[in-house]
Amino acid sequence: MGPQPEEVGKLSMLGISRTAVHARSSSHGRNRRNHFQVLVLVTSLATAIYVWLNIIHPLENASTVPLHASEILDRCRSLNVKPTPHRDFYARTESDRYVPGTLPVLISNATIWTGNHDGRESVRGHVLMARGLIKWVGEDASSLARLSKKYRGALDHIDAKGAWLTPGIVDVHSHLAVEPSPGLNGAADGNSVKAPVQPWLRSLDGLNTHDDAYKLAIAGGVTTSLILPGSADAMGGQAFVIKLRPTAERSPTSMLLEPPYNLNSSKTVSNSPPRWRHMKHACGENPSRVFGQTRMDTFWEFRQAYNKAKKIKDSQDTYCTKARAGQWTGLGDFPDDLQWEALVDILRGKVKVQTHCYEAVDLDDFVRLSNEFQFPIAAFHHAHETYLVPDVLKRAYGDKPPASAMFASFARYKRESYRHSEFAPRILHDNGLKVIMKSDHPAIVSRYLMHESQQAHYYGLPSHVAMSAVISTPAEVMGLDHRIGFIREGYDADVVLWDSHPLAIGATPTQVYIDGIPQLKSPYHIHKPKSFQVPPNTPDWDKETKETLEYDGLPPLEPKRLLKNTVVFTNVSNVWQRADHGIATMYTALTGQNGVAVVDSGRVVCTGAQESCLGHFKSKADVTFVDLDGGSISPGLVSFGTNLGLQEIAMEHSTIDGAVTDALTEKVPKIVGGDNAVIRAVDGLQFSTRDSLLAYRAGVTSAITAPLTHGFFSGLSVYFSTGASHKLASGAIVQDIAALHVSLGYSIHASTSTQVGTLRKMLLEPGTGDMGYWFEQVVEGELPLVIDVHSADIIATLLALKEEVENRTGRRIIMTLSGATEAHLLAKEIGEAKVGVIVNPVRPFPYTWERRRILPGPPLSPKSAIAHLLSHNVTVGVGVMGVSGSTEISTWSVRNTRFDIAWAIIEAGGSISTNQALGLASANVEMLLGVKRDVAMESDLVASKGGNLLDFESKVLGIISPRRSQVELL
Repeated sequence: MGPQPEEVGKLSMLGISRTAVHARSSSHGRNRRNHFQVLVLVTSLATAIYVWLNIIHPLENASTVPLHASEILDRCRSLNVKPTPHRDFYARTESDRYVPGTLPVLISNATIWTGNHDGRESVRGHVLMARGLIKWVGEDASSLARLSKKYRGALDHIDAKGAWLTPGIVDVHSHLAVEPSPGLNGAADGNSVKAPVQPWLRSLDGLNTHDDAYKLAIAGGVTTSLILPGSADAMGGQAFVIKLRPTAERSPTSMLLEPPYNLNSSKTVSNSPPRWRHMKHACGENPSRVFGQTRMDTFWEFRQAYNKAKKIKDSQDTYCTKARAGQWTGLGDFPDDLQWEALVDILRGKVKVQTHCYEAVDLDDFVRLSNEFQFPIAAFHHAHETYLVPDVLKRAYGDKPPASAMFASFARYKRESYRHSEFAPRILHDNGLKVIMKSDHPAIVSRYLMHESQQAHYYGLPSHVAMSAVISTPAEVMGLDHRIGFIREGYDADVVLWDSHPLAIGATPTQVYIDGIPQLKSPYHIHKPKSFQVPPNTPDWDKETKETLEYDGLPPLEPKRLLKNTVVFTNVSNVWQRADHGIATMYTALTGQNGVAVVDSGRVVCTGAQESCLGHFKSKADVTFVDLDGGSISPGLVSFGTNLGLQEIAMEHSTIDGAVTDALTEKVPKIVGGDNAVIRAVDGLQFSTRDSLLAYRAGVTSAITAPLTHGFFSGLSVYFSTGASHKLASGAIVQDIAALHVSLGYSIHASTSTQVGTLRKMLLEPGTGDMGYWFEQVVEGELPLVIDVHSADIIATLLALKEEVENRTGRRIIMTLSGATEAHLLAKEIGEAKVGVIVNPVRPFPYTWERRRILPGPPLSPKSAIAHLLSHNVTVGVGVMGVSGSTEISTWSVRNTRFDIAWAIIEAGGSISTNQALGLASANVEMLLGVKRDVAMESDLVASKGGNLLDFESKVLGIISPRRSQVELL
């Protein structure tokens, strides 16, 4: 074989012509001389070829071109390739997560919220799911018939009968599985505190597959979650997207959605475009608190880390420039560092930055960081002050400003969350910025993520944006909107069928599909009225929104007008008032009737048709008319179960009363009375806190709060007004002593048997001093004993203890169980023992081992705990939906009591009337916590506009106070 073309080219460089190369020997007719010349030429050519191939070429190239040169060049080519779906992705015929044998599902006659057109598209139609994908979305009945015929029975056909069908909920911020429930020592893997910068850590490596929250989250419609490391570190590590359904493999890896191809390597191992990765960063208080540093220290850590990553990136780029030019001499190995490769990929636009950031100072710092090192920010998480600085977000590096992933009303638990506003989502949207509602599970239990969007909608976020905020927008921000977040052909078969419009309070899935597989076995379904099948109409909050911006997030919350004169509320639909044994209906307007309620000196003196009440105000010149627009008047709600009134900012010790010293586990100072000391909450009250005033404006006009304890003994609770300006104001202290409080549980630093033994001794041998006096009051039935307890086993012991004490003393003890997560297991026994229960939180969650046996309510159980207890004649009150079971960090949620009760009515499926529901958070709480009858009968009333206090479309307009002889307009 002669020399190949490339070899000919090389010989040309040696001065050997192509003519010489292709010279042929003469024919037999030519002379010998010519033959010799040809022979010389051929010999010379052969010699040159030998020298080039065997001497020059090996010495110059074999020693410099690495054997894996092609691999290096491939890697260099892939360095700046951006994540995108593979070119064949939309041609796929089955999902990469398809489970063979899964039956196709046809959902017909559904009202489909597709996510298309910015969330504005809703169609009445049908959806076919097969092989893990949405195969068809249509409205044509003939196509539906053809499909049914095609599958010939090998199809699960569901007639939705007009029910809402949406894509699965996408939670962009969750610690599910890395902070698993129930919480146990050694189970939490959310944070590492070894160093402030650790981009090499991965949430996947701590993903617990035995978290009880998986099935609960699915029951709320959540199908996909981004599992983030915690926020203790400035760079906490890499986050991973999972689907929540259990897999046959039972491994964390099998739950991943589009994991990076280089999951187990820092090198590119696929010819496909890369997939998105995620990195958790955190600004502000958390890294500062954990590592004892300032914001200046944290941002130097950021800049130093990114500078290191930039140097690695630059060295890689230089290396690849030389490799592509064939300059192999001395080039060495590709410059890489496993610890920093993810940070380098942020700079290459391959990793989405998800940043825990609250305040304007942190947001501005991070935006400057993004511009200095030229990387985009996917989203600011928590983002409590983003609504105050929208232009700062718009200055961030890249084509798209960061989204704000936030809570609806969870705020004021630390300084950097103090200025958050319920109107923040609306304001951000008005400024053209993307809004995401997220859970931060278990801070907000992810099962109730849709409720975050419901609240955002209630406070002014348009319905289509509120829907997108937990479905399509997080999918887009996570870089997964090519397969989830929409109902489109070819997308993953993750859909939720609802019993009402998802933005209606208490909306519950009737079935959830992940990868086309139904996740709810025998779900319980509550029939909802037609009014729940459309997005709720929301109140007008324009004025409040404007004031929020005007006052830099802290608008005044005190009542706007104080009226001592006669007030006539018009267009009244209902009036409820306190009665001896609960809540009584005083008036219900007839159809077309213009009902009125006349209030004189803070007391309702007439209710009915306007004509029938004319005599009460016709002669009065000084009359104020207030239009309730079909609203109502009802008793003010009473809060219990948080630290409300004893703190301003939970995590700022300078603003809180603090915890009492527990005589069972600590030494109580003699100066306060030693072990006989009994602390009174009234002595530590703070008024005009923002959480109290916001609660007041939401119809929670009073609260009962016990001294904070982290141990066994608490002290004496106080009943106070949430709207009072100071302790000496009229009506500020409603009742200075309400009940005596203790706590029993496994988390207290004494055995439960020791705790019960101590309580038995105090009840049977009260002794002397303050402790003895107040326990004597309990034994005599003059003062309720309120026990914070969750375990059914401890509750059973307490019921036996109550019987023992009553048999020995001959007196009846007034015992109330608070918390009581597992009380439903003993509903019959509790009812027979005449023990009351304050359920707290209203919607249970297995935060700890002693709370693990919950009654979850629909769709997982036919009844809620409240409905089940009421069916056994237990007097039930409600506490406040807490955060991770914390008393201190829950005061923000007192304002949502009305929503909690509304949800309880819906879950009860008609077994609870409006009167009973109002009593759950007013009369029953007062009764169970020792509020005297004459005090209770003077309770405030609340006037709401556009519906009753429990309607998701109403707005509190004023407070009627018989005790203070006045009406306050808010």
